[in-house]
Amino acid sequence: MYVAGYGGSFERLMRESVIPPFEKANNVRIEYVAGQSTATLAKLQAQRSKQEIDIAIVDDGPMYQAVQFGFCAPIQKAPVLDDIYPIAKLSEQAIAFGIGVTAPVYNTKIFKEKGLPAPASWADLGNSAYKGQVALLGAASTTGLHGLIMVARAKGGGEANIDPGFKAFKEEIRPNIVTFAPSAPKLEELLQSGEIAMTVIARSRAVALRKEGLPLEAVEPKEGAAALMVTMCPVVDSDVPAQSQKFIQHMLSPAIQKVFAKAGYGPVNRKTELSAEEKEGLAVGDEAVGKLAKIDWPVVNQHRAAWTQRWNREVER
Repeated sequence: MYVAGYGGSFERLMRESVIPPFEKANNVRIEYVAGQSTATLAKLQAQRSKQEIDIAIVDDGPMYQAVQFGFCAPIQKAPVLDDIYPIAKLSEQAIAFGIGVTAPVYNTKIFKEKGLPAPASWADLGNSAYKGQVALLGAASTTGLHGLIMVARAKGGGEANIDPGFKAFKEEIRPNIVTFAPSAPKLEELLQSGEIAMTVIARSRAVALRKEGLPLEAVEPKEGAAALMVTMCPVVDSDVPAQSQKFIQHMLSPAIQKVFAKAGYGPVNRKTELSAEEKEGLAVGDEAVGKLAKIDWPVVNQHRAAWTQRWNREVER
């Protein structure tokens, strides 16, 4: 059975904690194929006539494309699906197994020293009080794209009307920016060195940095923090369809959901039991999950390439 998903720390998590119990219980051997979401999508495209991958794991944006292109088979009904938050059910063919949260974060120590007001909205990225205090990722990244969309929403627009977002970035936010970082680790470096006091990152990373001693606070914007979902689907024409469906159920089980939660992925199964420490930074429970802003990826995917070009031309030049 072939499972395609992310590399790095996620691959280690899958190989050490998620795959072995499934192999043992189902007498099956899993071959893990590591790669970014775009690479997995490209493999599905290249193998369209004869799919080798049985389970595809990608971010929510590319997953909507995978479903649209007909790469995903329907997910069979199972008792575990009754315990899953509605936000995690992308379609009949795709489902999230973890929820990340993208939010503005700020250094409370620097804010206090400089007498800066705490942000309460995505639009506050453009507050002139924060001039020279902010670094962000560009709109080519998912985190940067979340920022553009949520600022647009804060300014009365959204996915279907992105212009208010671009206007705010050009006129209000750009003057506050020290740099557009090339990667999330670079953003974290800038936070740790004190070169910036505010950025937009995954809330779970803010918690991890806080545990390392950095005085970070994640904002609960009035428009909601953006949900970034890690998703999976059973691939069409699999030669092990029954095992594929069992693997989906395995990934959604409370025990495996707890494994993912410890690694910073919010559980999608309501019955996942976590300690107060394990819940920190995650969206847990119907109320917290209900506050998250779900991105309209079918609309975004139609415009994403054009938005990236426009971003490079108008904002990050």
